[in-house]
Amino acid sequence: MTEPDQALIGRLSSDLAVISSYMARATADMAELQRIVATRAQQTTPYAAQPPAYWQPPVAQPAPPTAPGMPVQPPTPGPPGAPGLPVTPVERTPRSDGWIGKALAVAGVAVTLVGVVLLLVLAAQAGILRPEFRVGGGAVLALGLIGAGWWLQRRPGGRVGAIALAATGIAAAYIDVIAVTTVYHWAPAAVGLLLAAAVAGGGLTLARRWDSEHLGLLVLVPLIALGPAVGGGVTVLVIGFMLALSAASLPVQLGKDWIGMHAARIAVTTLPLLVALAGVNHGSGQAHWLAGACAVAAALAIAGGLILLPKCRHPVGMALLSVAGTVPVLLVSAAVDRVVAAPMAAVVAIVLLALAIVGDRRFGIVRAVGQVWAASSAVAALVAVTVAFDGPVAGPILLAIALAVAYAGRRTAVARWSAAGFGIVGAAYYLGTAPLTTLVSAHALPTPTAVSTLISSLLIIGCAMVMTWSWVRDEASHIDDDVARILWASAAAVAMYAITMFTVTAGVLLGGEETGFFSGHVAATICWIALAACVFGYATRLPRAQRSLPIAGGTALVVAAMAKLFLFDLGTLDGIFRVIVFIVAGLVLLAMGAGYARMLAQQDEES
Repeated sequence: MTEPDQALIGRLSSDLAVISSYMARATADMAELQRIVATRAQQTTPYAAQPPAYWQPPVAQPAPPTAPGMPVQPPTPGPPGAPGLPVTPVERTPRSDGWIGKALAVAGVAVTLVGVVLLLVLAAQAGILRPEFRVGGGAVLALGLIGAGWWLQRRPGGRVGAIALAATGIAAAYIDVIAVTTVYHWAPAAVGLLLAAAVAGGGLTLARRWDSEHLGLLVLVPLIALGPAVGGGVTVLVIGFMLALSAASLPVQLGKDWIGMHAARIAVTTLPLLVALAGVNHGSGQAHWLAGACAVAAALAIAGGLILLPKCRHPVGMALLSVAGTVPVLLVSAAVDRVVAAPMAAVVAIVLLALAIVGDRRFGIVRAVGQVWAASSAVAALVAVTVAFDGPVAGPILLAIALAVAYAGRRTAVARWSAAGFGIVGAAYYLGTAPLTTLVSAHALPTPTAVSTLISSLLIIGCAMVMTWSWVRDEASHIDDDVARILWASAAAVAMYAITMFTVTAGVLLGGEETGFFSGHVAATICWIALAACVFGYATRLPRAQRSLPIAGGTALVVAAMAKLFLFDLGTLDGIFRVIVFIVAGLVLLAMGAGYARMLAQQDEES
């Protein structure tokens, strides 16, 4: 071996010795750091388990001296999982059987409250015990359950049982107050409502103190069925107790993300109101009280949604639940006449629309919530119009609303769908007053119906065109050319039907059943061809690459006009009307063909 080779081997041996010393020092520092961390962990959590041992790198040993010429053996890698390599421990989630205790607690709440109802109602019917003992026994049981829950809450592992006991006691006390007011009549309705609000407020305040949504749910949900059972059915007074319960539970939710509690609040008032509306007795004199209760329930639902939305992680669900609280107002026409029901639905529509427009600026509402309220406002407006007016008046109003919404909200999908809803219902009224048979045989309509048909015909033409334009021009809807052609063809068909209905109705109204009917169809055929001429004229003002759609539409209109001319007008019209329609239609077609060819030639020369 030459002298340079020996020098190189010597330098390598020196470097390995230095590396070995650094590794030894790093190992010592790591052990000291492990000791410090373990000491701190024991000081902060003395009852915690000992921390797992940290991985320690193997201590590098000095390389053995090698004789000149002896090859250096590289270290042999150990197998996976060998000592000295880090091993990631597998965490196992312990099995939990806590749901069994919760299920048993819920069952206990239900059974105990049913027992309280039996004590207060069935025992009274059977004459068992005196009323004072029944009511007093219910009160003592309620206080005992609440006290037992308070005591158990302070014991380790007693939270589930404490919530169940306290919820049972609070609900039992509320049922006791309902019995005192509705069954035994020991207290006036106003005093009973105040006592009920106090009991519910105190119990739900306990739920807030314990930070337990389950306690609030166990108080509210059983009372949906047990309250009417004690009060003798869903009466106005029982609904008043439910409204007091809903109002008392709103402050408990402030600052809490308890959407389940909000759902229970809505159900406590909405479900009894729907049952009452379904079986209302118009001769009882309580229909207007029931309408007022519906209005209060809607106000509580909307106000609660506005107050709770800023802290809610599910704003769309909160908005939907709040809107569900307004459903009784939309169905209140089952109890009262249209003079009362229509303004109530209109107020709901206006309030929800205002919240949809300014809610994002005033209340920090996300866009999806505004869309929910805008759609709900459209439904409420639809209900208000259909309740307030009959078909000949409701049809034009709905079509006018559809036209206004389609144009004003052309940039939002919710507005376009709302306009489509108004338009569909308005078109249904329109077809009810002006069916297809009106165009086949001469039939004189009453003057109010004829005027409604004329107005609706013009409005439905505007709705068809504006709605199709708003959908096709919106890039977010991703409508391709084929779908656009279908939409425009459908709009053209609707417009042609409405034009024909307008001309025939106007002809019959002005000229009588025979002469006016023929005149109306002559005017309708000419209008079809004139509409085709307008479409072709619009096509001449477009670049060559954009002419295909209007040219196809104009051609379809010409074909439809020719079909009507030969299949209907030729066999139906009589005398001079047949001559007029053929001559005028032919002249218009000649002028349209010559003019269109001339304009295309001029454009080609200019280009």
